[in-house]
Amino acid sequence: QVQLVESGGGSVQAGGSLRLTCAVSGRGVSNYVMAWFRQAPGQEREFVATINRGSDTIYYLDSVKGRFTISRNNAKNTVYLQMNSLEPEDTAVYYCAADPDAMLTPYREVRRYDFWGQGTQVTVSS
Repeated sequence: QVQLVESGGGSVQAGGSLRLTCAVSGRGVSNYVMAWFRQAPGQEREFVATINRGSDTIYYLDSVKGRFTISRNNAKNTVYLQMNSLEPEDTAVYYCAADPDAMLTPYREVRRYDFWGQGTQVTVSS
């Protein structure tokens, strides 16, 4: 079993930056493909970014490309999401997720991910 705990959310103005952190415990993060998703009120959970075990395959939601960067430190059992040039449309609860089955290819689908954190709120004001 694995536990995921997100931190780093908050309220910023448009154009600002935040860095989200996902601390992984129970089983080493190197055993999982990791991803960030987000969910705004009244909307479905949405893929944001994913990174495979070796950090050599990374995918982003089109609207965050060039603004967000996902990374991982397997030695520290941690995954990060650096978010720059934030926009009001980025406002959501952000979730960290782990896929125990994928190897080289990370996936964008919610159903692939078996383990989830509790989420951290990101609010961007205009």
